[in-house]
Amino acid sequence: MKRFSQSRILLLWLAFMVGLFVPHGVVKADFTFGEPVNIGPALNSSFGETVDYISADGLEMYYDSDRPGGQGDWEVYVTRRSTPDSDWGAPVNLGSAVNSAQPDYGAAFSADGLELYSSSYNRPGGYGGIDIWITRRTTKSDPWGQAVNAGPKINTTADEALPWISKDGLEMYFTSNKPGSQSYDIWVARRTTRDSDWGTPVNLGLTVNSASVDESASLSEDGLTLYVMSNRAGGYGAYDIWLTKRRTVADGWGQAKNAGPKVNSPGFEYGARVSPDGCTLYFGSERPGGLGGFGDIWQTPIIPIVDLNGDGKVNGLEVHILTEHLGQYEPLCDIGPMAWGDGIVDAKDLSVLDQYAGKEVYDPTLVNHWVLDEVEGIVAHDTVGGKDGFAMGGPAWQPVGGHVDGALRFDGIDDYVSTRLFINPAQRPFSIFAWVKGGVPGQVILSQRVGADWLSTKPPDGSLMTTLSTPPGIIPPQTLTSQFVITDGQWHRVGLVWDGATRSLYVDDVEVAHDTQAQLAGSAGGLYLGVGKHLEPGSFWSGLIDDVRIYKRAVKPLRSTSLPDNPKGGVT
Repeated sequence: MKRFSQSRILLLWLAFMVGLFVPHGVVKADFTFGEPVNIGPALNSSFGETVDYISADGLEMYYDSDRPGGQGDWEVYVTRRSTPDSDWGAPVNLGSAVNSAQPDYGAAFSADGLELYSSSYNRPGGYGGIDIWITRRTTKSDPWGQAVNAGPKINTTADEALPWISKDGLEMYFTSNKPGSQSYDIWVARRTTRDSDWGTPVNLGLTVNSASVDESASLSEDGLTLYVMSNRAGGYGAYDIWLTKRRTVADGWGQAKNAGPKVNSPGFEYGARVSPDGCTLYFGSERPGGLGGFGDIWQTPIIPIVDLNGDGKVNGLEVHILTEHLGQYEPLCDIGPMAWGDGIVDAKDLSVLDQYAGKEVYDPTLVNHWVLDEVEGIVAHDTVGGKDGFAMGGPAWQPVGGHVDGALRFDGIDDYVSTRLFINPAQRPFSIFAWVKGGVPGQVILSQRVGADWLSTKPPDGSLMTTLSTPPGIIPPQTLTSQFVITDGQWHRVGLVWDGATRSLYVDDVEVAHDTQAQLAGSAGGLYLGVGKHLEPGSFWSGLIDDVRIYKRAVKPLRSTSLPDNPKGGVT
């Protein structure tokens, strides 16, 4: 840890200073989910269970079960533990004030823990179908009062269910099939103060909802990530967990995205809830490994992506990157707290980074990695994605002398490596990086068959460029060029990054050119390493290539504007 000490002191001091004048934007860093595990028999049973709510101190979990022994069908239970690291205790039924002889489920709480919102089906005194009910208590040590209906502003003769209250108490999200819904949609009601009445609910619209069932909404602690359950197209099973983000609480929600195959399975996934510290996602699932019934409660860690520059290591370079972006709105650097940041790149991010310093880091966004350390044969192994390449023309393996262990030497005449389909540049943000040495102007480092030359050298000076651009017919495709010459006989780490809006070129972790590209041309071709997209003479690379990496995210290497011999490039 000693190597971080000076940077830490600098960062702490600067974080204090910038806190005086940094505007309060909100950001989201990249994160992924770990391997799910069953929460165990203390909570789960041979009947169904689904998690509802975790208290702010992490010591209480409220959940639903249709196990016998209560008032009726599905009912709300609570389990407690003495510390966040302790085991959960035996579940306790919340009793007849909250539960009834009808199905009761979907408990949500006000931030002070004194109001409990839940759903009840055909409970006497309702408006029909499923209604939202509220019960209150004076203090956390008092018993719950009798549940009362949330009233006609919220409830209708249709179904209103599965409420969620924002931390500030000013938003109530819930599911309904009332008029204005496509099927079952997520709606939100708002109020100006916690003591005010709820306003008229509003449908969250097509970025969150779909033509299929969308329900069971919940917010992250900062209110900027919304999780929903849906059986919409594009999932992994019957019902999946999806998430959508917003930059601030005043902004609209972005397009919902699937939480991915680590969380979702071919079966049902439902009721996603994030722990208050942002480190764990709890959810219901009927995947194999459960105890039976409708499904069990599972948990999975939420893991920040801390390899900021995409070189496979977490070291002092990440500290440098954080200090470069201190006080800035930078989504890919703000990793703390809670895995996705709090709006400012500051000392909290360094604290998260310290937890991973010197450790092997798994990055699920790394989808292909050709290490090029083989010593013989024609196969260039993809150690991550299985897209092994085949060396054509007889390039020479160099067991030593690469930038990272060995490398592959190309003769500039007919040597290249060909792989299968690896990524469609039109579908999502991505990054590709490689170490290179040698080459002459006009040669190509990486290209996509029937696509574009992703990384190449511009005649006549050998500066880095890319021809990957917009689809034909929208606007004329434009070549992005830099003024950084890479054909100088030295090792350089070259990269192309597209974040969905900006196309950038990097040399040695420094951005050397960028422009706006809202869309890129798609291609279903494989990768060519060391030659142009048409295998044309003059495009074959003459020199070394090593450690080629492709990420399904926008990697953020160190950006610097302090290099006078490395100005921004241009568009041609």
